[in-house]
Amino acid sequence: MATPPNLLSLLRIALLPLLVYFLTDPGPLYSGLAAVTFFVASLTDFFDGYLARRHGQTTTLGKFLDPLADKLLVTAALVMLIAIDRSPRVPAWMVVVIIGREIAVTGLRAIAASEGIVLAAEELGKYKMVFQTFALHCLLIHYPYLSIHFYVGGMYFLWIALALGVWSGVDYHIKILRQISAKHASPTRQETLSAERVDSSGSTR
Repeated sequence: MATPPNLLSLLRIALLPLLVYFLTDPGPLYSGLAAVTFFVASLTDFFDGYLARRHGQTTTLGKFLDPLADKLLVTAALVMLIAIDRSPRVPAWMVVVIIGREIAVTGLRAIAASEGIVLAAEELGKYKMVFQTFALHCLLIHYPYLSIHFYVGGMYFLWIALALGVWSGVDYHIKILRQISAKHASPTRQETLSAERVDSSGSTR
């Protein structure tokens, strides 16, 4: 369904090739253009959610496109920050942990949905996204401007985002697995309680 929020999500995906292209050049100009592209894409992420909530334009397609566009944008930026020929670079292991966390949470969310379990987004996850966005903006700029060392600042933000991401990911897994376990354990518990009631009533006769 071609609603404005869905079109904004598609625009965010359409900006990915441009972001990747700018990050093939390690110079300051293209680094700045990559940061601007990422900023525009981040704005579409804000406005598609805002419009969907304000005008009640939440659709099944939108629920698929919005997180997909977010993950593609972040993954493309992180991978290109490893590949770009400039120094210093973002440590590859940090990118592996961040992307691995996203894949694991997405997979678990799908399993939970198949069980009829829906868990709202946690505050930790929201904070992680904020710090991650700041980190990527700074790391894409990379070079110092007006005595601001963007790479150094970006790495500080990325460390915080990494810690919050791992913390929220573990917390999310624990909560979902507990709900799944409780759901599957419920029938057994009910049968046990029923059997205890039968035994109890039989013993009083």
